[in-house]
Amino acid sequence: MTTISGMTGFGRAEGAEGGWTWSVEARSVNGRNLEVRFRGPPGFDSLERAARASAQKHFSRGQVTVGVQAKRADPGAAALRVNEDILARYLTLANQLAEEGATPPSADGLLALRGVLEAPEEDEDPEARAAVETAMAASIDAAFDALQLSRDREGSQLLPLVTAFIDSVERLIAGAEVGAAAQVEAIRDRFTRRMTELAPNLVETGAPALQERIFLEAAALATRADVREELDRLTAHVASARELLRQPPAGRKLDFLMQEFMREANTLCSKSATTALTGIGLELKAVIEQLREQVQNVE
Repeated sequence: MTTISGMTGFGRAEGAEGGWTWSVEARSVNGRNLEVRFRGPPGFDSLERAARASAQKHFSRGQVTVGVQAKRADPGAAALRVNEDILARYLTLANQLAEEGATPPSADGLLALRGVLEAPEEDEDPEARAAVETAMAASIDAAFDALQLSRDREGSQLLPLVTAFIDSVERLIAGAEVGAAAQVEAIRDRFTRRMTELAPNLVETGAPALQERIFLEAAALATRADVREELDRLTAHVASARELLRQPPAGRKLDFLMQEFMREANTLCSKSATTALTGIGLELKAVIEQLREQVQNVE
């Protein structure tokens, strides 16, 4: 059974290859689009491209953060070296920012910047390094697989909540349809009372011209207060929301649909001529807002 996914989750994977061991952790939170943040070990800059490609394969939106921590298992391996040219460029820029009031950089912060630390090429032959990078990329995929499972579990918890709010919207629409049927009579009675207050003698005599005028004016007001179109569109939106839930990923489309829901609910309230219909409209807006909050968690 197809179900929706959430956007919050965690995944982890570990690996080892060619004297290296590493761990990968991937986290994600809500986001309107897919945003990937990567932090990897020095000397493995190509892993960022692999991580972004894998994230795009797994997810459609959300803020995804992935970190790779690696170390050489061979105690005799040569230490990493500092790229003096790149470090000097970072220091020049940091000093300029410090003169403008920025916090001076720390040593560990500078060393963590891309390109500052690099592994000597003679430590490993190209084939061995390529094998390690390939294995690390596979671990990133595995961490994203675990993250996807975590997001799917969140989605399985979101689905009944979203469905329940959609059901509530549908019940309120049915109540609004009943209330809308009483609008014409309410408008006519209200208009007649006002005419009686303004011209009581004419109303009491039952002048045909005045009675016709009352009818025409009431009909015009009833036309302007007709909410059938809004109710029809709300009903169509309910059907669309249910269909989208069966065709994930649908979070972005559901976000847009929530705006349409609220637009129709606002118009319903503005056209309402009875207290009962206004109450239903306000309750409808409250439920739609609750539904919107849940939809923001859907991938």
